[in-house]
Amino acid sequence: MRSQSTMELPEDFWIPVQLDTNNITLLSPFLVPQDHLGSIGIFYGLAAFMLFVFVVGTSINVLTIACTIQYKKLRSHLNYILVNLAVANLLVSVVGSFTAFYSFCNRYFIFGPLACKIEGFMATLAGMVSLWSLAVVAFERWLVICKPMGSFIFKPDHALACCAFTWIFALIASVPPLVGWSRYIPEGLQCSCGPDWYTTNNKYNNESYVMFLFGFCFAVPLFTILFCYSQLLYTLKIAVKAQADSVSTQKAEREVTMMVVIMVIGFLVCWLPYATFALWIVNNRGQSFDLRFASIPSCFSKASTVYNPFIYVLLNKQFRSSMMKMLGMGGGEDEDSSSSQSVTEVSKVGPA
Repeated sequence: MRSQSTMELPEDFWIPVQLDTNNITLLSPFLVPQDHLGSIGIFYGLAAFMLFVFVVGTSINVLTIACTIQYKKLRSHLNYILVNLAVANLLVSVVGSFTAFYSFCNRYFIFGPLACKIEGFMATLAGMVSLWSLAVVAFERWLVICKPMGSFIFKPDHALACCAFTWIFALIASVPPLVGWSRYIPEGLQCSCGPDWYTTNNKYNNESYVMFLFGFCFAVPLFTILFCYSQLLYTLKIAVKAQADSVSTQKAEREVTMMVVIMVIGFLVCWLPYATFALWIVNNRGQSFDLRFASIPSCFSKASTVYNPFIYVLLNKQFRSSMMKMLGMGGGEDEDSSSSQSVTEVSKVGPA
């Protein structure tokens, strides 16, 4: 399927196929099922996947927020960013995943052009908050464990400032398409909305916006994550050498190494397909590509509302035991005390 960069396009959508008719509204993704882009089975399969993401993502993020409200021990400043991440994930799940589910069921974006702009903006905003929150989590852990600023103490005000930072940067990234720098249109199989990666339109300067997103919202957070976690692992290596006989320190190193690997992989699974697809489109104008595969990056990013909480919340023993308690499944003092001991061991690793 080929980009129509030379065709005069409507303001609200992009037709990803060659047409034999001048009336391109016949295939409008706001009016008719997009069956020319894929089989009904593909649409319903993606609808089922989006329903799973919506149900599980909404449940686990609501539970994270509810646990934090109910259990005072979870309201530490180091957990603020995890709650911030849960709020962003919940917004993506409720707005993005549910809208995509219902649209895939109907095989076109049934809610109309205005809703497309709103959904594209809200999903991008919350997605950027989620992305920057992952970078802030890494930064927080670097500050607390590696102590690069010596006696500096990370306080609640600092944590709140970090949360505000994620929303400010997310607004910087998501507002431009609303005011003329790029635009929000149906993407992939035309059942969800996002920035216009597809067209070379001088009016919207889409290419420069894509490069801005890649640098500001992918490369910078990725560099932050890799730098902070590499420093964390280096600090732990030094501690293990200094305390070669300490079983608990060696255990802490193994656990943190596994945690870091999982977190980096989770970040790449979430955002690398989206960034790679956007860059490929920008650098291969006029090349054929399958819209079924173009939907995969969007689905992967929305699925982060499920696997991010598993990585950042359910691997946190305090959160896990509190969730089990709230659900009447026990959870207990042993896990709480174990968590406290593990945190203590890791926090002792950095320089005094």
